[in-house]
Amino acid sequence: MSREVLLLVDALAREKNVDRGVVFGALESALVSATKKRFTEESDVRVTIDRNTGEYESFRCWQVMDDETFETPDLHVKLTEARKHNPNIQLGEFIEEPLESVDFGRIGAQAAKQVIFQKIRDAEREQILNDFMERKEHLVTGTVKRIERGNAIVEFGKVEALLPRDQMIPKENLRVGDRVRAYLLGVDRSVRGPQITLSRITPQFLIKLFELEVPEVEEGLLEIVSAARDPGARAKISVRSHDIRIDPIGTCVGMRGSRVQAVTNELAGERIDIVLWSEDPATSVINALAPADVDSIMVDEDSHSMDVVVEEENLAQAIGRNGQNVRLASELTGWELNIMTTEESSRKNELELSRVRDLFIEKLDVDAEVAEILAREGFNTLEEVAYVPLNEMLEIESLDEVTVNELRSRARNALLTAAIVNEELVEHNIEDLVKLDGVDEKTARILASKGIGTQEQLADLDVDELVEQTGIDEKHANQLIMAARAPWFS
Repeated sequence: MSREVLLLVDALAREKNVDRGVVFGALESALVSATKKRFTEESDVRVTIDRNTGEYESFRCWQVMDDETFETPDLHVKLTEARKHNPNIQLGEFIEEPLESVDFGRIGAQAAKQVIFQKIRDAEREQILNDFMERKEHLVTGTVKRIERGNAIVEFGKVEALLPRDQMIPKENLRVGDRVRAYLLGVDRSVRGPQITLSRITPQFLIKLFELEVPEVEEGLLEIVSAARDPGARAKISVRSHDIRIDPIGTCVGMRGSRVQAVTNELAGERIDIVLWSEDPATSVINALAPADVDSIMVDEDSHSMDVVVEEENLAQAIGRNGQNVRLASELTGWELNIMTTEESSRKNELELSRVRDLFIEKLDVDAEVAEILAREGFNTLEEVAYVPLNEMLEIESLDEVTVNELRSRARNALLTAAIVNEELVEHNIEDLVKLDGVDEKTARILASKGIGTQEQLADLDVDELVEQTGIDEKHANQLIMAARAPWFS
């Protein structure tokens, strides 16, 4: 029988042009399947074939588990029981019991061949996929092989890929046999069937199409910085030139619009705005909002947002139909954009000035006139008054050096008082929080520093909120919240 095994392995290895090790592995899998059929219960079986003699042995296996996590007697054994047979055995290892091996003739060469051929097909598909990934192709062109539940299966070369319905351009109607271009969105080796996912709506697809149509991009003379899309309707791309002799917008448009038209045709008529990128974010935003005229822009670095002011007659154009223009401009530049009219901007500025004036009147103990001067000069916080370089404050004509030094001193005292009050509050909160199960002093300080000072405040949070606010890992956050909510269930 061992000779029969070796002959079969050699014959299949030659026939399919694969390594003998692959055939031995497939044969062992076939023997494992046949051996498992002897058992009515679930079982774990191992079969080994000697590569030189063809002799094979079979074993039934049980994995060693901790006594507390012990699950299934058919597959697992408790550590205490396992160590009665082998004192040195560790968790995760296996104890084995020899089995009478099944007769190879009972399996039949045909059954073994089926297992082997399937493994060979899997290996071939994996090799094709690896070859494709090594080429680092992102833009692929293939043929729609079939439609399954609205999703298209696209074939290119020997590779099949999935183009889901939600990754197709809206109102696009692909049919079997159609040639289609798409962007490689991702690869999932854990699924059966097509492992490559394609997309025709991602902004990266638009960028790749322009790279295909504009040779200057591949040559490094031109760069497409970013793209934003409302698939099938409108898109924007931001471009920059690395050669002062090249007009980036004109180069992308092409002679009589030929280049941009080729991309538009591929995207089912999607209208494309090509805008000039700038190192200055505000200028990039102004360009991205074209054709709307921008009156002024206020940049807030902390919130990464901009207030964009336009005249009343330009408001509708700046926002666009259903907010399309401002939404695409925001995606293109990476800034949150707030479109407002001149009147709305004035009202917002007055409200902000009023808030800052009140802050300075209360914390610096100054009259409305001094508070107004500071606010109009652009001071928004006590920190700015306390620590902005002295020479900058002395440039304010309405304030002399004595007044400036007094204001800086009062601002620093106000900040110190606030810090002391906050520290006292944190210390008080820590005393209450450490009484909770699972809350040590370090964790209590983290919670208190984020304004979570009572059991009730902690109990009202969900896990995601607590993780986001404190950086505590999800498991620990869940334990803390459940401890805080314990009175709810008692």
